[in-house]
Amino acid sequence: MAESLNARQTKAYLLSRPEAWEDYPFGPDVAVMKIRKKMFATLGYEGDVARINLKCDPEEALALRDIFEAVVPGYHMNKAHWNTVILDGSIPTGEIERMIDRSYGLVVKGMRRAERISLEVKYGREQIYR
Repeated sequence: MAESLNARQTKAYLLSRPEAWEDYPFGPDVAVMKIRKKMFATLGYEGDVARINLKCDPEEALALRDIFEAVVPGYHMNKAHWNTVILDGSIPTGEIERMIDRSYGLVVKGMRRAERISLEVKYGREQIYR
């Protein structure tokens, strides 16, 4: 499946986060983006349309679903804490990047204290939680 420009840009942004890396624990069709050993996003396709799963605060998750038609409860995820974002071009790039940053920051905040602090010291809190 050829990646759309939007999917390529989104994947590049996901992997631009500090120490982010790509894994395929569920097979070749779903990329899992991780920080250290923790998942902060998935990228896959339904038909020709790319979709990403992103961690989210439960209240914000509901609000985003109300605001954007292309944001739905997380597919195969805890629906209170994860959204699926359909990359159909209807959501501004800056908003997708903000959602990615939020997911990444929430996952780092959930890490063990020593791991979290080592990332904050190495990259700066502004870079980790932007």
